[in-house]
Amino acid sequence: MEISFRKLPDNQHEVLVRGRKGPDVRLPAQPVGPTMPHDLVHAVVETALGIDDGFWGAMARGATFQGFEFLTPTRHRRSGLKVLRRGGDAVMAAEMSVNWAYRVWRGLPTEGRAVGRAPIDEAALARTGPRLDAAAARWTAVPEGGELLWRWGVDR
Repeated sequence: MEISFRKLPDNQHEVLVRGRKGPDVRLPAQPVGPTMPHDLVHAVVETALGIDDGFWGAMARGATFQGFEFLTPTRHRRSGLKVLRRGGDAVMAAEMSVNWAYRVWRGLPTEGRAVGRAPIDEAALARTGPRLDAAAARWTAVPEGGELLWRWGVDR
């Protein structure tokens, strides 16, 4: 599966996903966030931690997520929801791990009210930090109108 993160004007980006089980999809213009697109963070952290049943693994298996649009009209939505129903707990667990790794990488608080317990350990964080550094540098180097291409299951 190929994931294209296209840099748009005004700190926006869009995502194109091709070569997955199910139709190709697109996430229209979204804010990038403080460092890089959230879905790119997912690709980096899920890869670093060997998570193959998180957001991008579910997407590769044909899941559909809110906000994504089919590139061509299709009746696929129902089967995409089935994929998500079967793997929803794993996707949520991945979301927690990704958010924690990103929080630590950004230097945000990891203790205090409403923060909760760490879903991943220090060894996992040691794998995610350098990869987030590299992804942030790659994203920063993308010119407006350009893209960062991520091949799920191939890129590290």
